[in-house]
Amino acid sequence: IEKNQELLGQNEKEIRILIESTQSDDHDIIGMIEEKEGMTEALTEAEKEYYSHRGMIDELEKSLREKQRSRENIDQMIMELKNSENELKLENNSVKERLSVEFNLKVSEIDVEIDPEIDQSDLKDTVEKIKQRLDNMGPINPMAMEAYDEIKERNDFITVQRNDLIEAKESLLSTISEIDGVAKETFLEAFYRIEENFINVFRSLFTQEDDCDLILSDPDNPLESSIEIIAKPKGKKPLTINQLSGGEKTLTAISLLFAIYLLKPAPFCIFDEVDAPLDDANIDKFNNIIRAFSKDSQFIIVTHNKRTMASTDVIYGVTMIEQGISRVVPVDLRELN
Repeated sequence: IEKNQELLGQNEKEIRILIESTQSDDHDIIGMIEEKEGMTEALTEAEKEYYSHRGMIDELEKSLREKQRSRENIDQMIMELKNSENELKLENNSVKERLSVEFNLKVSEIDVEIDPEIDQSDLKDTVEKIKQRLDNMGPINPMAMEAYDEIKERNDFITVQRNDLIEAKESLLSTISEIDGVAKETFLEAFYRIEENFINVFRSLFTQEDDCDLILSDPDNPLESSIEIIAKPKGKKPLTINQLSGGEKTLTAISLLFAIYLLKPAPFCIFDEVDAPLDDANIDKFNNIIRAFSKDSQFIIVTHNKRTMASTDVIYGVTMIEQGISRVVPVDLRELN
């Protein structure tokens, strides 16, 4: 029996460590969820900024293409006019040379008549319009490519950050899922052991024919589920635990406390007048179970019950010898036995 009790204590210590680790993991999960929300907001802002810059780039590129096409058309027209001017100059020089060689004449000595079929005003208007269009275009912006490269670099940076956030989100969700799985497994293992201990302690305080149980209201989601306490002493069929008497409620609560205690025994326990609602028969049951568990832990009981005080090893009484001055008086009952 002592060997089994020692092994049981070791197992219960390991379970207590697992429960404390689960509670620590819950704080980590909350921190991760807050970090996830902050990352989601940053991702949304980054996407808004990205699409805003993308729209500006599209408008700039569209405007630049239109101006380039307009400039190319104008350059082509200017080139054609220059070619025509050069051809006319060549023809004019050819005519001058021919007149000088063949006829020994100068152009200034010849009266030139303008061809009536050529509309000089239309030609001048065309030239003026072309000049006006060139002036309206203004100088070319040499910084356009640098601005484009800067915006493109910013866009590439935002894209990389967005991909990093997506990867971090997936990693966080995977970690949360893994933690939930471990927490669920650890919780269910502890719950079933407490349930078994609760039944054994309850029947030791009542009778072996009495029925009790711990039930999860949502077994599929145990970490969020509430726990229902079922206690049915022999001869009673209560619908809820509130229909039990005060003493039965107290014994049921004591059973649950010791069921949890057996999962991970503490070095000492303190009970503050838990035996007040119990009658003499139930007081003896309570004292017997305290005596049984006192082999592994030290129990400190605040009580006014004579039977409980008689079953203890040491009594500490508080007395007031003088007004306003109290003193603790210990009595070691083990010396009297």
